[in-house]
Amino acid sequence: MNRKPRLDIAALCAAAITATLACASGGTPAPPTVVQPIIAGRTHELVWPVKTREQVDLWLHGFALLTNDSSAVPLFRPGYRDDLTVLKNKANVLTQLDVNHDKLASRLASSRSLINAQFVPFYFSSVEEMHGAIDRFIASDGNPGAAKTQVEAAQFAVLSGYFPSPADRIWLALFSSSLWDEDTKFYHSYWLQQQRERANVIDSTTAMWQHLVRPRITRFLNNTQQRDGDILLSLPLGGEGRTLNASGAVRTSVAVNFPARPADVPEAMYAIAHEIVGSVANAAIADNTSPAEQREGVADKLSGPATVRGGLMLLEKFVPELADGYARYYISASGIAPDANPRAQLAARFPIPNAIRDAIARQINNVTSGI
Repeated sequence: MNRKPRLDIAALCAAAITATLACASGGTPAPPTVVQPIIAGRTHELVWPVKTREQVDLWLHGFALLTNDSSAVPLFRPGYRDDLTVLKNKANVLTQLDVNHDKLASRLASSRSLINAQFVPFYFSSVEEMHGAIDRFIASDGNPGAAKTQVEAAQFAVLSGYFPSPADRIWLALFSSSLWDEDTKFYHSYWLQQQRERANVIDSTTAMWQHLVRPRITRFLNNTQQRDGDILLSLPLGGEGRTLNASGAVRTSVAVNFPARPADVPEAMYAIAHEIVGSVANAAIADNTSPAEQREGVADKLSGPATVRGGLMLLEKFVPELADGYARYYISASGIAPDANPRAQLAARFPIPNAIRDAIARQINNVTSGI
């Protein structure tokens, strides 16, 4: 599985989707233009509200249980798969996701493009809507002419972009049917329980984000075309979030780790910084790598380390009291223990060329010097 810690699906959906968490696979055809991600229950009283979304967590849960990940910043919370497997075993629950695990995981590991399908749930407002649209898409064998409404046609376009081939749609059929069984027998009740137990975490995250971090980085957000969006706290995620922008849309969807306790809320702030700096980090890479290096994958390999380093630079400039904690968090996420100088340790753990480091710093300064 050739991927970077940030999944970038711009190549996948160039005509319709800009994704800034990148795990790009260049040869996947782009779908037709589609509507922006559909996230239900938007809270217009707040800019960048903090929310949770069951369809996002369910879908990512399925990928987390199927994915073997050895990257420096894992795609999912370390230990998530083992923890959830233990819970299911204690409850004596066996689902079709367990039964079909090996077949699904094998295909997922061998396909560079399927990993990008982690973004599918961002385009739906609920588990029920996602379930219905995917079932109809599969029944029509991906035929866009089978859509009954304009909204469904847009949803079919998204699904066609992620599952363009018959083999992809066969995998989707098995994965989705297995996931619905997982949801019915286990995940829905687990998700509801977690929402109840972590309600105070949502409140604490909202307070820290709205009253400390967001006000200080508003100019950065505005000047990087991230004026408004949704922060989605997601149970399966760790330091590697998922960020999706729809082409031409004002709002951005940023899914980050869901802290277990109010005391852990800064961890969500670290992941937000990591995610929102991605466009600046990738621009710095593009400006400091040659076309040949980009074709050879050099730029792709730099994206993850550059984004981790960029998140630290952003906090150092605007929320310096979180900088050391950020460095310790991403060092720990990479599987090693932080030392007494976590920022220097982070630089050693996630090396990038000096030219790219300096370009990220300049772009953060330039972006924030505007109106």
